[in-house]
Amino acid sequence: RNRTNRGQYTTTGDMTIYQILAPTTALSQGVVMVACLGSLHSPQQLAEELRLMKNREAARECCRKKKEYVKCLESLLEVQNKKLIEELETLKDICFYKTD
Repeated sequence: RNRTNRGQYTTTGDMTIYQILAPTTALSQGVVMVACLGSLHSPQQLAEELRLMKNREAARECCRKKKEYVKCLESLLEVQNKKLIEELETLKDICFYKTD
């Protein structure tokens, strides 16, 4: 069987292979493959598996963005901490020289 709108699937024996084009994913060449042994025969089951696959990919992307955001916050915090430490040292020096 072949399907032409968003993807293509073929059936050989009891194995179904489903390919979709996924241009927004970071996967190699934007192609995702799912191989199922005899369990996905109906278009509804294939659609459900495709939905789950897309959901997993979206979850991975969300996790990646969250990690990137946290790294950015950590970087900003490090810069802020360095500035505060420098300011503290400067104020300590000023206080030390005033007492002498």
